[in-house]
Amino acid sequence: MGKDRRFRIAHREALIGVVLAIFNFLWWYGFAYGLGSKSPEEYTYILGFPAWFFWSCIIGFIVMVILVIIVVKFLLTDVPLNDGREEQSE
Repeated sequence: MGKDRRFRIAHREALIGVVLAIFNFLWWYGFAYGLGSKSPEEYTYILGFPAWFFWSCIIGFIVMVILVIIVVKFLLTDVPLNDGREEQSE
């Protein structure tokens, strides 16, 4: 008997989750340390927030929410948790 297709789906979806987490970290790190590495006197401000904070934390959060919604809607698959043996035995 071959490997259950649910495991292939679960592995693919786990990989998608890891990619999203890595993207989130790179986004945050890039903006937080890229724009935030200057002296505080040299910061630029957006809506009262330092630009590094605005882009890394506020916009990063919004981007991640949108990406997760897209992934859940279009890439993740609804699979039954039982293996179908209960229906066959009845």
